[in-house]
Amino acid sequence: MATVEIEYCVPCGFLSRAEDVQHALLSTFGEQLEAVTLRTGANGVFVVRVDDEVVFDKTEDEFDVDEISRRVRDRL
Repeated sequence: MATVEIEYCVPCGFLSRAEDVQHALLSTFGEQLEAVTLRTGANGVFVVRVDDEVVFDKTEDEFDVDEISRRVRDRL
């Protein structure tokens, strides 16, 4: 089972984005995931990791919940 970590910038107000991604992943892949954790960060960070491998980084990609879900699916 995979573990997903969503690291998000607290000062930037990215909590709602992180919760949206967490909800989408748990709704779609719930039984295939060991955990989907939220990790606080700063400096504009928004990174999604599957088993410590970065699958989304907002500095490189446009935020899209569906695309993040597809990338997580590819790692499961």
